[in-house]
Amino acid sequence: MSAAGQTYKAATVGTFDGVHLGHRLVLDTLREEARRDGLEPMAITFDRHPLTIIAPERAPGFLSTVDEKRVLLEAEGVEPVVMAFNEQMRRQTAYEWMRRLHERMGVRLLVVGYDNTFGSDGLSMSIADYESLGEVIGIRVVEAPVVPGISSSAVRKAVAAGDVERAAEMLGRPYRLEGIVRSGNRLGATIGFPTANIQPERGRLLPAEGVYAADATLPDGRRFRAAVNIGRRPTIGDLTAPLIEAHLIDFDGDLYGENLQLDLTARIRGEQKFDSVEDLRQQLEKDVRDIRTL
Repeated sequence: MSAAGQTYKAATVGTFDGVHLGHRLVLDTLREEARRDGLEPMAITFDRHPLTIIAPERAPGFLSTVDEKRVLLEAEGVEPVVMAFNEQMRRQTAYEWMRRLHERMGVRLLVVGYDNTFGSDGLSMSIADYESLGEVIGIRVVEAPVVPGISSSAVRKAVAAGDVERAAEMLGRPYRLEGIVRSGNRLGATIGFPTANIQPERGRLLPAEGVYAADATLPDGRRFRAAVNIGRRPTIGDLTAPLIEAHLIDFDGDLYGENLQLDLTARIRGEQKFDSVEDLRQQLEKDVRDIRTL
């Protein structure tokens, strides 16, 4: 404890989009080093991807919302701290940023990922530069081990290609889509395959259009296998933007207005345009049979 009663912290800083296995190794290192120094572990992240401010045209779709990141970071045994990324923060140098952590947040140890940079001058800095700044400020800097091939960018690439199995390997869990069920045109119900329609959150990275196997979790905790279509329904031709439609296998009930979680486990096929609604129905029957056997 400091003289003012402040608890000294061990921190790591990053976007933590997806909180994948590479992030989790950084958090493992944070917890171990914090325990050794008698500090409280803390993960500092942001309310948006920094590129939304720095270069909006290059900002990627997000893998996890701020609330999802909080839950995932807490599950790793660290305190999540969400900071607003704005122009003022963008202009701060690495020295100013580290001094702020030291003086305002009680940080005495900083764990840095192998490809992690921060500060307006951070792109030109090495781990040795951060260590030198830390010596001046009073922060011990530790570099976390590397997990080759795993990054938020690599996860996004896999998701965008529809390779949700590879994405799950890097995340350590299935890629999740979540949202409130809204009413649709009920075509699925008329052909024996009622669907729960979800409008994805603005900015959420969607997998390649197609049909996926998923595990659906209802608000009451019940789980069902599901056939999930992500796309524009070309057979009907009534959508200009992708929609998430989930047929919960063996479920009977009303989900309108409820929050639905979909953990994608495999891509079954790409989205297709069928000659008739009957051809679509027959294909959906096959999709459900395939998903039952997975």
